[in-house]
Amino acid sequence: MNALDTLVRADLGLGQLLQRLGSPLLLALRLYVSWQFLKSGWLKYSGWQTTLDLFRDEYHVPLLSPEVAAVAGTFGELFFPVLLVFGLFSRASALGLFAVNAMAVISYRHVLLQEGFEAALGDHMLWALMLVVVLIFGPGRSALDSLFQRRAQ
Repeated sequence: MNALDTLVRADLGLGQLLQRLGSPLLLALRLYVSWQFLKSGWLKYSGWQTTLDLFRDEYHVPLLSPEVAAVAGTFGELFFPVLLVFGLFSRASALGLFAVNAMAVISYRHVLLQEGFEAALGDHMLWALMLVVVLIFGPGRSALDSLFQRRAQ
C-alpha cells in the first residue's frame, strides 16, 4: 500500500465518521433558523399596530398592499418555523421561509444594502444558506418527515 492509498483510506474513514453528524447538524440548522423567524414573527404579531406602520412606511413589499404584506409576512414567520422544528413538510417549509427571507431582503434593501448594515444582510444570507441546506439534504433522521417516509415504504 502506498502513501496515496493510506491517505484515501484515512479520508474515507473521516468521511464515514463525520457523516454520522449529518442528522444532528440538520436538526441544529432547523432549530436555529426557525427560532430566528419565530422571534421576528412573534414580535410582529404582539405589536400589530407597529407592524402595520412598518409595512406602510418602511418595508416596500412589491405587488402587495402593506396590510396584506404584513399578514403574509407574519403568518410565514410563525407557520413555517413550527413545521420546520418538527420536521414536518420540511422542504416545503424551508422553501416557504426562504421566500419570506428573500422578500424581507427585497423589501428592506434600501436599508440592508447601505454601508454599516453588512451584518444584518449577512444574517439573512446565513439563514438563506441554512434553508438551502435543508432543501437539498432534507431534514435529517430526527424529523417527522423521516418517520412518515419510513412508514410509507
